[in-house]
Amino acid sequence: MIVSEGRRIVYAGTPEFARVVLEGLVQRGENLVGIMTQPDRPAGRGRKLQASPVKERAQQLALPILQPESCRDPHTLRWLQDLHPDLLIVVAFGQLLPQSILDTPRLGAINVHASLLPAWRGAAPIVRALAAGDTETGISIMQMEAGLDSGPVLWTRKTPILPDDTGQSLHDRLAILGAEALGEALERLWQGTIEAIPQDHGRATYAKKLRKEEARLSWQEDANTIARKIRAFVPYPVAHAQFRGQGLRIWAAQALAQSATTVPGQVQELSAQGPIIACGQGCLLLTEVQPAGKGRISGTEFLHGYRLEVGEVLT
Repeated sequence: MIVSEGRRIVYAGTPEFARVVLEGLVQRGENLVGIMTQPDRPAGRGRKLQASPVKERAQQLALPILQPESCRDPHTLRWLQDLHPDLLIVVAFGQLLPQSILDTPRLGAINVHASLLPAWRGAAPIVRALAAGDTETGISIMQMEAGLDSGPVLWTRKTPILPDDTGQSLHDRLAILGAEALGEALERLWQGTIEAIPQDHGRATYAKKLRKEEARLSWQEDANTIARKIRAFVPYPVAHAQFRGQGLRIWAAQALAQSATTVPGQVQELSAQGPIIACGQGCLLLTEVQPAGKGRISGTEFLHGYRLEVGEVLT
């Protein structure tokens, strides 16, 4: 691999999305001189400390790594200054960066954001776009400033949101697109031919951080809305309801055009593919579920294994 001379890049990112984008920089031979990522966090049933995907890749590349609890710590600024970066690239890092950090690189800081700004600024743009019923999303390469994803946009790439997309499938596609878009933007940035276009702040929407309790389904909503939420909440936090007094995770479902003829949440009909649940408007066919303490099963297996009956209620 040939590494570009000069053009010193510090990369700040944490989750798998950021690792995929980082891999794109590695493949391009960009001159990475340091990595910032979140501190190791407890994970899994054993709650053992686990390194972020970005840290694991940085260790393989033998790059200097900083894991600040707070980027306002003076040590973070000194660490960055000592690396003399030309550019800071930020991808799902997980902390707001103070202006002193953004001003340190010669060319400032740019961000790879998984939406078409100014739509869905904030922490959960992929899930929010999918749950809202958007038909298109994409990647925005943005010049960073002190505001929340409010800086001028340097480059964009678009992708349709497909009818069967889940949060996972859209995440994976956008991560690859993010790596491609960043490479295209860097070519123009190094050449000095890229244009910064200010955002229309009046059109901004916000993708607030995802809360686990949002995944509790309300059957009073219409079937299409519920189906979108179920897809959006895969793989986290996974939509759920109560069934026979215990939790039931719902991994996949299909909105049906047929009308609800009973109260929302009640099993209206038993089909070969699974139970059909009445909603506030329309009905929902459950095609993949996970009963409490069990693995994921198809709607058909759920139907027969639990001997569902018409009239039972999912609360």
